[in-house]
Amino acid sequence: MLIDTHSHIYEPEFDLDRAEALQRCVEHDVGLLMLPAIDGESYDRMFDLARQYPQMVRPMMGLHPTSVNENPNWQRDLAQVEEFLKNPPQGIERFWGVGEIGLDFYWSNDYREEQIAAFEAQIEMALRYDLPIVVHTRNAWTEMCEVMERFADRGVRGVFHAFSDDVECYHRLKRCGDFLFGVGGVVTFKKSKLAEVVKQMELTDILLETDCPYLTPVPHRGERNESSYVRFVCAKIAELKGVDYQVVAEQTTANAKRIFKL
Repeated sequence: MLIDTHSHIYEPEFDLDRAEALQRCVEHDVGLLMLPAIDGESYDRMFDLARQYPQMVRPMMGLHPTSVNENPNWQRDLAQVEEFLKNPPQGIERFWGVGEIGLDFYWSNDYREEQIAAFEAQIEMALRYDLPIVVHTRNAWTEMCEVMERFADRGVRGVFHAFSDDVECYHRLKRCGDFLFGVGGVVTFKKSKLAEVVKQMELTDILLETDCPYLTPVPHRGERNESSYVRFVCAKIAELKGVDYQVVAEQTTANAKRIFKL
């Protein structure tokens, strides 16, 4: 069984064929999907999917860094995140992580302080509720390392989703706690720098993910991504590591089960 550790299959891009997309997961041995939250505009969609497919999906709760930008109510939204963590909505047994949270300075540098404050507040929530964090980072790897080093002795654990930096950053973040690294469709791209990094990563540190409907792997690049395509990521990692597909499947599934306590 494969686990897609980062799926937004609750998003509107799947409104016309979500059931079929989930059935394709079953057909390709993708047995579990981890659902990272974004913000209040998408929570209900995620909750509805978790209620409908409780055996197949696992919801998480958090406020995405770009949802802090231009948001005068981001502190209120953080309070809502913690309220959900404390008291999950009806029909949701629990949340399995705090995410996706993090830093994203791609669109603007104007909200750095607010994003860092929101990120650190949600790390504290993860510690209070003994949950892993699922971390989004874009154009902010240096700042990400600096934040995580401030928490290095606190027992934080989690996943760096869509890891895209170099081997030095990988080792630097590993020293900050019990962390795994999400690898998705980018690793399949021609001339992907991530492919060279993955060759040097330990298989015990890697998780499979799609980030669907985004970052679609080869051979479907340019189309909508979906969770069943996580198998292409698994195959590419097997090729890069020089091991059988089944070895990667079994180890990454074990990694996911451990970090999320599945």
